[in-house]
Amino acid sequence: MAWIQINTTVSEALAEPLSDAFMEVNAASVTFADAKDQPIFEPEIGTTPIWSQTKVIGLFDAEADIPATIEQLNTLIPQVPSSAYTIEPLEDKDWVRAWMDQFQPMQFGSRLWIVPSWCDIPEPNAVNLMLDPGMAFGTGTHPTTSLCLTWLDQNPPKNLNVIDYGCGSGVLALAAEKLGANDVKGTDIDPQAIIASQQNAERNNATIAFQLVKNFQSEPVDLLIANILAGPLKELAPEFIRLMKPHATLVLSGLLSNQAADLITFYQQQGFKFVAQNDLDEWSQLSFIKQTPSD
Repeated sequence: MAWIQINTTVSEALAEPLSDAFMEVNAASVTFADAKDQPIFEPEIGTTPIWSQTKVIGLFDAEADIPATIEQLNTLIPQVPSSAYTIEPLEDKDWVRAWMDQFQPMQFGSRLWIVPSWCDIPEPNAVNLMLDPGMAFGTGTHPTTSLCLTWLDQNPPKNLNVIDYGCGSGVLALAAEKLGANDVKGTDIDPQAIIASQQNAERNNATIAFQLVKNFQSEPVDLLIANILAGPLKELAPEFIRLMKPHATLVLSGLLSNQAADLITFYQQQGFKFVAQNDLDEWSQLSFIKQTPSD
């Protein structure tokens, strides 16, 4: 089926109204994009990130009356003149296949692989996680997830009890389990994350308990991994301390490299010994050891 995109760039205040207008004139979908290279690293939980200059893109059936559609849009949002809209025909092709072709098996460290379900396993004797990319949660493509997976490959948690705090897709919990952890638990504030994690665990024949944060309970563990954001990583420090055994390892990621020094100082003040920092692109992963008063 052939499609046509209608798009324009508007201010933050007009992005949502224009999105509503696109849907009112029968757009098949509406998406937002950054029009001015303005990254948003820490949007508020439960919000849709909107940039000060936002590109709003409506997708329409190629048979749609595009001039009439733009006229309707101009009536609904008169602040945007008809001349501001750009019309782009899209190639008629198998979009599902094109999307799938973007994702190939990825290796982390020496023996850990993430393999989409439609791909052949490159190394049958390696540690292979069968995980498909989804709309909301990580599968290793983001630098922070990659950093954590590489750390796990280099520091296999054999016979350790592990918590994946902020589990998302459950990928770090799955990697820990496959790399020999004794017991693995995962938690997140988002119900969809719990559902996604449970489904991924079933796909990989893994026994991992995933629970919402509000219901989460655990005895202190040997290793806690949290790939979240710098702000929550500070706020959650008391909870991490409660969930960790003496001399347990803490692995933190989800922070920008320019936030690392501040977070290192903060956790040292909480009684942790800083071990190492690993960087990828503009992101960092930190590791610590929980110290005791006698250390």
